[in-house]
Amino acid sequence: MRELGLPSRSGGIGVKIRYLILHAYGMGGTIRTVLNQAGAMAAYGHDVEVVSVVRRRDDPQFPLDPRVRLTALVDQRDGVQPDSLGRRAWRRLRGKIVPVGEFAAGYFTEPVERAVIDYVSQLRDGVLVTTRPALNLISARRAHKSVIRVAQEHMNLAAYPGTVREEIARYYSRFDAIAALTRTSRIEYQRLLPHSAIVRIPNAVHTDDPKPSTQENPVVVAAGRLVPQKGFDLLIPAFSQVARRHPEWRLRIFGTGAQKAPLRKLIDEHGMAGHVTLMGRTKNLQDELADSSIYALSSRFEGLPMVMIEAMSHALPIAAFDCPTGPADVLTDEADGLLVPPEDVDGLAAALLRLVEDRDLRLRMGAAAAMTSGDYAPEVVMPLWEHLFDELHGGWPVKGGLWTAC
Repeated sequence: MRELGLPSRSGGIGVKIRYLILHAYGMGGTIRTVLNQAGAMAAYGHDVEVVSVVRRRDDPQFPLDPRVRLTALVDQRDGVQPDSLGRRAWRRLRGKIVPVGEFAAGYFTEPVERAVIDYVSQLRDGVLVTTRPALNLISARRAHKSVIRVAQEHMNLAAYPGTVREEIARYYSRFDAIAALTRTSRIEYQRLLPHSAIVRIPNAVHTDDPKPSTQENPVVVAAGRLVPQKGFDLLIPAFSQVARRHPEWRLRIFGTGAQKAPLRKLIDEHGMAGHVTLMGRTKNLQDELADSSIYALSSRFEGLPMVMIEAMSHALPIAAFDCPTGPADVLTDEADGLLVPPEDVDGLAAALLRLVEDRDLRLRMGAAAAMTSGDYAPEVVMPLWEHLFDELHGGWPVKGGLWTAC
C-alpha cells in the first residue's frame, strides 16, 4: 500500500490510539474513512489499532496501512449466533445499552454487545475513538476514566430517531471530545451539549491524481447504497425528465442494497430501461467519475457526502438536494454546484437540465468544484486529528466550538 504523503511529526510522544468500528471488513464510507485515518495516524508515529466489533469476511475490503494492527471481537464468518427469544423480546421493549432505533442495532446481539462492553471496560490507557452511536454510548457508559474517549459522529443529529437522541443527550457529555463532520452538525451537537468539547473535522478524500472530466460524455453519475436514505427513487423520475428532452444522456447509479428490485421496477415504470442503469459495485469508481459529466446527489439526509467530494475532485459539477446535512456545508450554490430544496424532484430535474444544456457552465462549475475538494485532502485534514490527539494526550482542554477545522 502506498504510504500517505504526510509530514513527519516534529516532537511529541506517540499516542496509543484504538479505533473501535462495527465491521472493518465491510464496505462503506465510514469504514474507508476510519481505516484511512488510522493509517495516517500510524504515519505520524502513533501506536494504532483498529478493533472491528464483528468479522464476516477473511480480509478487509479497503487497504490498511501495514503499521496498523487489525483485530476483531466476534468472528461471524461461520454465521451469526442469534439472541434467544426472550432476549429479542426484551430488546424490542428496551434494549441494554444500544438503543432501539440505532441504525445498526441488528448487529448487537447479546454476544456482540457483551463482547464490546467487556473490551471497552478493560482498557486503562490511550485514546479510544468510537465511530457510531451504539459504540459511542458503550464507551461513554463503560470505559474507564483513565482512557481518553473521543466520539466520532458520521451522521447529523436530526437523522437519528428520538430514542437515540435521548441517549446522546444523556451520556455524550462524558466524552473528552466529540467530532462532527460539518459546521452544521457541530452547531447541532453544541446546542444539545453546551458544556462539551465539540470539534469539526471533516473526513478526508483520498484520490490519487484525480483525472478531470472532459465534459464530453453525456453521463450523469450517482453512487451509494441502494437504500431510502440515498433517494435514488427520487433521482430516477427527475432524470426521466432530462432523458425525454435529451435522449442521448444516461444515468449510472453505482451501489448495492435492499432497494435494487424496487428501483429496477421504478426504472421500467418511467420507461427508462435504456437510459438508467443500476451498475452495482465497482472497484473503479474514480475512472467512472472521470468519464462522467455531472454528479447527482439525491439523498434525504447525509453526514458528509464523501463520494460527492470525490466527484468534485474530478471537476464534476454537482446537482444536489439541499438535505441535512452535508451538501450545503461543502457546496456554494451557483459556484461549484446547484442546490435545490430537499426531495424536490422537479427542482432536481431543472438543475440537471441546466447542466446538461450548458457545457460551459459545467466546465466553470467543475473547475470550482475541483478547487473546493482540496479542502478535504489528507494533508489538510489529518493534521487536525493529530493536533486533537496531541492536545488530549497532553491534558490540554479542547475549547469545544471554538476549536474548529478548516
